[in-house]
Amino acid sequence: MGDVGILKKKTMICTPLMGQSVEQMVSEMKKAKMEGADLVEMRLDYINDFHPQRDLQIILRNKPLPVMIVYRPKWEGGQYDGDEHSRLEALHLAEELGADYIDIELKVASIFMGKQKMDQHSTCKTIVSCYVDGMTPPIEGLSCCVARLQSTGADLIKLVINATNITEITKILHLLSHCQMPLIAYSIGDRGFMSQVLCPKFGGFLVYGSLEGSPVSGLPTLESLRQAYQVQYINEDTKVFGLISKPVGHSKGPVLHNPAFRHLNYNGIYVPMLVDDLKEFFSIYSSPDFAGFSVGIPYKEAVTGFCDELHPLAQSIGAVNTIIRKPTDGKLVGYNTDCEAAVTAIEDALRESRYPNGEASLTSPLTGKQFVLVGAGGAGRALAFGARSRGARLVIFDIDFDRAKSLADAVSGEVKHYEDVVNFQPEKGAILANATPIGMHPNTDRIPVAEETLSDYQLVFDSVYTPRKTRLLKEAEAAGAIIVSGVEMFLRQAIGQFNLFTGGEEVSMA
Repeated sequence: MGDVGILKKKTMICTPLMGQSVEQMVSEMKKAKMEGADLVEMRLDYINDFHPQRDLQIILRNKPLPVMIVYRPKWEGGQYDGDEHSRLEALHLAEELGADYIDIELKVASIFMGKQKMDQHSTCKTIVSCYVDGMTPPIEGLSCCVARLQSTGADLIKLVINATNITEITKILHLLSHCQMPLIAYSIGDRGFMSQVLCPKFGGFLVYGSLEGSPVSGLPTLESLRQAYQVQYINEDTKVFGLISKPVGHSKGPVLHNPAFRHLNYNGIYVPMLVDDLKEFFSIYSSPDFAGFSVGIPYKEAVTGFCDELHPLAQSIGAVNTIIRKPTDGKLVGYNTDCEAAVTAIEDALRESRYPNGEASLTSPLTGKQFVLVGAGGAGRALAFGARSRGARLVIFDIDFDRAKSLADAVSGEVKHYEDVVNFQPEKGAILANATPIGMHPNTDRIPVAEETLSDYQLVFDSVYTPRKTRLLKEAEAAGAIIVSGVEMFLRQAIGQFNLFTGGEEVSMA
């Protein structure tokens, strides 16, 4: 990950269309324009009973925005399995009828472009593409592939990989920033998501975004590119922040941090980062371009070992949810904004129920209360230390008994075996906090405790925030308990993170 190389024109947003009829393709073209696409990629190989002479005229006569024509054969991962000569003829016809771009595979580029040179009047641009199937080769191998693509004489070139690890994305970003001609490069699949969103920073020709209601694995939606990520503002100086987690699909971080960056005119972008191996990740993503990270499940404890420095609170808790890269020496500093976020969300809910008119109370409403904590991972540790700092008495359950005992010892609490949680009878007026993924989408039908005990709790907190109101919270509310959603903790910890990301800038998330 070096400096950004050749400066490129503004990155366009392209929407892939895979309609099964011409009518559907024309309708989706119009929808793509309304949702903010700059051009569409038309996959002819998906159209049933495709007749080039008839269908291409309808498509290209009705195009409301520039069109890239792709007619992908099965040998390159597409749907077309017919005669090769007929396929190439259809692409030439699309060029004649007014297509703006034609995508042709590297394997047959010389054949296609040999005939194309006879027509000196065509304004259609040719994209020569290559899909690297299987394991992603080293950067030298990908560079050789790019050189072969360039040698064809194409107007643009395209390279697609299928990354099995987020660390492979850096190869794509390197190629984008150093290519001497317009390049489209990305990875498909969930681990390729970041290659799309960061494409404008590293000089890519276009970024792909799917239509609303037609999700494509590894692609952001058009709406998210324009609204949440606002890729139109990304440039080579944009600082990258992201969520290190597994999974990452539940995260609301991008829709919170990115608009806040824009609100402050701060040149930053926040992206989900599906990480499989922390050591490998931090060894590869060491560039100053990657200025900070949020840390989620299941890495909040393990990531402390990859920080060069720990804030005292994070060190005492033994968990980190925010990392900042020092601009001076590149060292990683770990913080914990979960602790205060969680405990103040609970305290405020208790105070509001006790003092509805907003009277002040200097004593924490948690003082002396039994605090039943399910989960002793990173979020659980933050909750435990926060509750203990307010004088609560901890009872801790975790599927890993040794982990629960270690945390209980650290906060002078009581440890219980996890299998006993369903039979545990709390004190009347106790606090229950779920710090496990139980109840998280898509497995939303489970709760961590016995339903009949919920009426004994004064307040129930759930760190899960997708869905906003989990089954645990619904059952607790029905039983008469005060409920606090994980959204409250998420918003509060995110404000702390945002201040760290931006060097202490103030912003209201209200």
